[in-house]
Amino acid sequence: MTKPFRNQPLDKGSVQFAALPWRRLGGGDVRVLLITSRETRRWVIPKGWPMAGLSPVQAALQEAYEEAGVVGDHSPEPIGAYNYHKRLPHGVAQPVQVLVFAVEVLVEQLAFPEHGQRDKLWTSPAEAAERVDEPELKALIGAFKP
Repeated sequence: MTKPFRNQPLDKGSVQFAALPWRRLGGGDVRVLLITSRETRRWVIPKGWPMAGLSPVQAALQEAYEEAGVVGDHSPEPIGAYNYHKRLPHGVAQPVQVLVFAVEVLVEQLAFPEHGQRDKLWTSPAEAAERVDEPELKALIGAFKP
C-alpha cells in the first residue's frame, strides 16, 4: 500500500482511494469530472474503500468506472490526499484519509454500474474546486496541473 501522507498512521478502515478524472480539450484547456454523492447529492470525486486483490490505484480506477463510467490512464502515485469525516450508518463520523490518483479519461461509457444514481459535471479545475466542500480537496483540485 502507498505510504500515507503527512506520516499519519492509518488503521485499515480509515483510508479510501479516489480518482480525479480529467481530459484536455482541443484548445488545451483541462476539464475535471465531478459526480454527486448518492445520499447528500454533494459534488465529489469517485472514491471508495480498499478492495481485496486490488492495489490502491486499481481500486481508484474501479471506483471511477463504477461511479462515473470513465476509463483511462492513471498517475502511478497519488497526486495528493485529503481528509474528511465519513458518516457511518450508526450516525458516527469516522475520520478518513483519501489518496487521490489522476486519471486521464480515454473512454466515457454511457452505461455503467451507478448510471442514473449520480449527476456528472465536466468543468475547469477552478470551478470544480469551488463546488466541492472539503477544504483539502478544494486545494488539490484547484492546484491540479496534468
